[in-house]
Amino acid sequence: MEQQAIYAFLLTLMAGLSTGIGSLIALVAKRTNRKFLSFSLGFSAGVMIYISFVDLFPQSIEILGADYGARGGQIATAIAFFCGILFIALIDKLVPSVENPHEMRSIESLQVDLPAAGRHPHSKHMLRTGIMTALVIGIHNFPEGIATFMASLQDTQMGIAIAVAIAIHNIPEGIAVSVPVYYATGSRRRAFKFSFLSGLAEPIGALVGYLILAPFLTPAMLGYIFAVIAGIMVYISLDELLPAAHEYGEHHVAIWGLIVGMAVMAVGIVAFH
Repeated sequence: MEQQAIYAFLLTLMAGLSTGIGSLIALVAKRTNRKFLSFSLGFSAGVMIYISFVDLFPQSIEILGADYGARGGQIATAIAFFCGILFIALIDKLVPSVENPHEMRSIESLQVDLPAAGRHPHSKHMLRTGIMTALVIGIHNFPEGIATFMASLQDTQMGIAIAVAIAIHNIPEGIAVSVPVYYATGSRRRAFKFSFLSGLAEPIGALVGYLILAPFLTPAMLGYIFAVIAGIMVYISLDELLPAAHEYGEHHVAIWGLIVGMAVMAVGIVAFH
């Protein structure tokens, strides 16, 4: 279990720190590859939705059904699923709309003429926006870290799939942090630092989740966790990933990414289970 926990933590760490990849893309690339980002976000949503309804949800029903019977297992799973949705929706509700990290920013917005001092006239506001975005993303990533870790702890293949999907989902968030910080300070290093640090909330969430939940990790608790994770991932997919892909202006590309993501997971589940 200890070795599995270390592996699950490393997967969660990789997923969280991919905000740094988004920052590097923003600070190095000359323009936004909208089709690539739309496809990637759609792919991530497809992976999460497919895992939630084809793998996590049925497993939860089966596990809880052993304790509560077939009908009771379905009811308990449904309740836990919607509790997961309400939990992440509540966190979303606490995000000030003006600082919403899911408002997509393009790399082109980095191409500004900074004054000689390296600061924009509205730098204080932009720096505040960047810092607030980093904090908000950190809060958002905390439950995602718990979800990734707990799934990885029980099923390595499922954990890898979820970690990759979360990592893809975090790349635009890294851009969202980097753009205003760089715009305010003219410092690529500072922009990368804030973006990178915002992703640390996921491994922190993994540690906190493990310390709190590990002593109570009975089969029934595991069933509830699977259902809650499914709810969190479905919400993220429908409320964040697909709207973000649409904001990049490539709706059909995002849908094809969604379908490919589902197809890849279908093949993976058949091959490894």
